[in-house]
Amino acid sequence: MNNQLKLIEAVAPDVLDIVQERFNIMRHIHWMAPVGRRTLATKMDMTERVLRTETDILKNLQLIESSKSGMSLTPKGYEVMHGLELFMVGLNEMQEKERLLASKLAITKAIVVKGDSDQERQVLSSFGQVVSECLQLALPDQDNVIAVMGGTTMAAVAENMTALDDYHHHLTFVPARGGIGESVEIQANSVSAKMAMKTNGDFRPLYVPERVSHETYQSLLQEPFVQTVLNLIGESTCVIHSIGRALHMAVRRGMDEEELVMLKNNKAVSESFGYFFDDEGNIVYKIPRIGLQLKELEKVPVILAVAGGKSKAKAIQAYMKHAPHHTWLITDEGAANEILKGDTL
Repeated sequence: MNNQLKLIEAVAPDVLDIVQERFNIMRHIHWMAPVGRRTLATKMDMTERVLRTETDILKNLQLIESSKSGMSLTPKGYEVMHGLELFMVGLNEMQEKERLLASKLAITKAIVVKGDSDQERQVLSSFGQVVSECLQLALPDQDNVIAVMGGTTMAAVAENMTALDDYHHHLTFVPARGGIGESVEIQANSVSAKMAMKTNGDFRPLYVPERVSHETYQSLLQEPFVQTVLNLIGESTCVIHSIGRALHMAVRRGMDEEELVMLKNNKAVSESFGYFFDDEGNIVYKIPRIGLQLKELEKVPVILAVAGGKSKAKAIQAYMKHAPHHTWLITDEGAANEILKGDTL
């Protein structure tokens, strides 16, 4: 249900506000019936003019009726109000959860999808739909370059994205980093290519290893094809990335035993952009890499961080200590509930 609501909000952002306002009017009429417009306006802290507009609509819909004594619900109105009660409670709880999560992580927006992707892998498919909606809402009205990270979550996001309206003009997807050496389907190149295909955009590859020596790094930077893509990455109007559990990511990237021991000793819990963080958000290790750097995020207008599952709660919290304030987090109830454990909703 939550995902369908977000789809509705994408095409009619004010529709849920209207439903909430009319539900509140109907509920107050039910509590106070029969009630006059002036008394109700005072109780609800609304102007009589605004209230008159809404009650006229409700009357035309045969949800309320008026008499000399005041307004009251019709049988149809009572049935509609009663049917909306559970829906509104759930909606308000989810909105409050998203507000608290964004506040706790000190970011602009959090979007919470129902379920726990640790237990229900299909939850990951919802992330792709939500990412598409966020791009539709947040991208500036111009040609856009979107830098994309790799990984299993990002691969699932890419598979479930949908085409954007022409309003956002041309989309060019680029890998935010090198990634040769990982499984092909989760490399940043593959993920950004899939996103381009799903959204009817274009794609520019970056065929370089993610981990290179300093000497190789400097040499590759001189290659024209690398410079071209790095320049595009530098012009990104949007970055889409995930957040991983430190040791899981270290193993996936083929780090040696000495590095794994070092990460364990330093209590690393999170990884993103090649940086490893402990649970206080301290950087405990950094992988030399070609592509987007953590310090460059601040200048990117739109940042979508996608990570879910109860097991990623600590990783999300640790990384968010470095995330730019204008980051939007797309997560699920599994992670959100764990992060907010002990907080009052």
